[in-house]
Amino acid sequence: MTYFDNSATTRVDPRVREVMDRYHDESYGNAGSMHWMGIQAGKALDEARASVARSIGASPREIVFTSGGTESDNLALQGFAFANRGKGDHIVTTAIEHHAILNTCEFLESQGFRVTYLPVDKDGSVSVDDVQRAMSERTILVSVMAANNEIGTVQNIREIGGVVRERKVAFHTDAVQSLCKVPIDVGRDNIDLLSISGHKFHGPKGVGALFVRKGITLRPIFYGGGHERGMRSSTENVPGIIGMAKALELGIAEMDESVPRMASIRDRIIEGVLSSAEGCRLNGHRTARLCNNVNFSFEGVEGQALVLVLSSEGFMTSTGSACSSKSLEPSHVLKAIGLANHQARGSLRISLSKFSTMDEAKAFLDVMPDVLGKVRFFSAQTPLGSRS
Repeated sequence: MTYFDNSATTRVDPRVREVMDRYHDESYGNAGSMHWMGIQAGKALDEARASVARSIGASPREIVFTSGGTESDNLALQGFAFANRGKGDHIVTTAIEHHAILNTCEFLESQGFRVTYLPVDKDGSVSVDDVQRAMSERTILVSVMAANNEIGTVQNIREIGGVVRERKVAFHTDAVQSLCKVPIDVGRDNIDLLSISGHKFHGPKGVGALFVRKGITLRPIFYGGGHERGMRSSTENVPGIIGMAKALELGIAEMDESVPRMASIRDRIIEGVLSSAEGCRLNGHRTARLCNNVNFSFEGVEGQALVLVLSSEGFMTSTGSACSSKSLEPSHVLKAIGLANHQARGSLRISLSKFSTMDEAKAFLDVMPDVLGKVRFFSAQTPLGSRS
C-alpha cells in the first residue's frame, strides 16, 4: 500500500510513539494531582508547552492545548468574538477556509456578528488589498488560513498580518496544514492567534494547540475545572501533548531535508500526470503551494470513482478535504477558484509526507494512465451526478 493522503492524517512517527509510551505505561498520573506521578506529568506538560512555543516563536504561556485543529479554530473565533463584542461585530475571512472556520462563522452570524467572505483568484490566492479594503471600524478579527488543505496554495500570511496589525485588528491563521512545511514565526508574521493539529505532522490524533498572543482576550467555549489557565477545561491529554510536541520538534528540525525532497516528488507527479493525461488541470498555485500537495481535475471523470480504483491498485488518495470527501457536493474551494460543478467533482488530491519516496511516485505514474482510462470508460457508461 502507498499512502498518499497525508493532508487527511499522517502516520505517527516511531520516535513520537516511543516518547508517548512512557506516559501511557509509567508516568500516567493526572497533571493536576499533587503526588509524585502527577508532578512528573505536570513537568512533562510544561516541557511540551515550551517546545511547542519554541517551534513557532512564542512564549510557553501563549500556548493552550486543545483536542485538535477544529477546536482550536472554534476557540479562536468564538472565543475572541464573544470576548470582544463590545469593540465590534465584524469578522473577515475567505471563501476557501476549512469548514471548521466557515461553519463557525455561520454560527457567529446567527449570533448577530457580520462576516465578510473574501474571494480568491484562479490559483486560490487571497489579495492583501482585498483584506485591507474589507476591514472597517467595526472589524475585530481577520482569519486567513496559512495554506489551503485541498489545493495547497500558500498565502502571504506575513503581509496580510501586517496590514491587519496596522488597523489594530486581531489576526488568526489556521496553520494546520502548514507547520513543518512552511516556516512560521508568530512574531515575524504578525499573528495573534494560530491553530495547530498534531496528526497533520506525524503526531497523534485528538490533540492540538492554539497560540494566543499575550494581551489577546478569549472567552472559553468549555467550562469545568479551569485547566489551561481557564481557557480550556478538561484533564490534559498528557501522552498526546507530549507526542505532538515531539512530532513538531522533529518536523521543524528536519524541514531543511524533508521540504525540498517532498517538493521534488510533488513536481515529478505534477509533470508526469500533466504530460500524460488528457483533459487534466492542476488546481492551486504552481509554485506558491505546499511541498506535499498535488490537486488535479480530470474531464469526464468522477473523483470518487478515481479514488476507489486507485485504492484497489494500492494507492490511498482523496478527492479533497477528509471532512467532506464522502459528500457528492462539489468542493467549495474548487468552486471558489472558478471550476464548474463537473470539473470540481472530477478532482483528485495526492498529499505526501516526509516518509514518501520517489519510487512511490514513479509507481503511481505507471498505473495512472490505465486507472484514468478505466474510470473514464465506466464514467461514460454510467455517469454519476450532474454535468452542470
